[in-house]
Amino acid sequence: MNKNIPAPNSSFILYTGKDGSIKVEVFVQKETVWLTQKAMSELFGVKTPAINKHLKNIFESGELQENATISILETVQTEGSRKVSRKVEFYNLDAIIAVGYRVNSYQATQFRIWATKTLKEFIIKGFVLDDEREIRDLILPKLMSDEVKN
Repeated sequence: MNKNIPAPNSSFILYTGKDGSIKVEVFVQKETVWLTQKAMSELFGVKTPAINKHLKNIFESGELQENATISILETVQTEGSRKVSRKVEFYNLDAIIAVGYRVNSYQATQFRIWATKTLKEFIIKGFVLDDEREIRDLILPKLMSDEVKN
């Protein structure tokens, strides 16, 4: 696992679904996006234990390696009237996509349709990612767009 504290140039993006019912805070750092298990559960419309189960199976099967897809980041949370710093596990885009292809829900199905269409579009258009700037400027707006056409 990577043990990183968010860098000064990292940012959060609020992903909002087409109908406005899904709102997920997406963390952007190191050429990828990161979500917690809780955020993935909101994105895919399932409970957090389901996300945990899928991640466990993904790692046990060798589909992905934990140390390459998890980063422990320090976040500040409000608990009651005080702000508390906590270390939280975030999962990168590889893990998010792997979970998205395993979850059985309407929202996950919409994610799979969108992900497949978006990946095909990038392949057809011949996008080549050279640096973090291109990911941030070209791909992340597309990933976070609530104007995804199904």
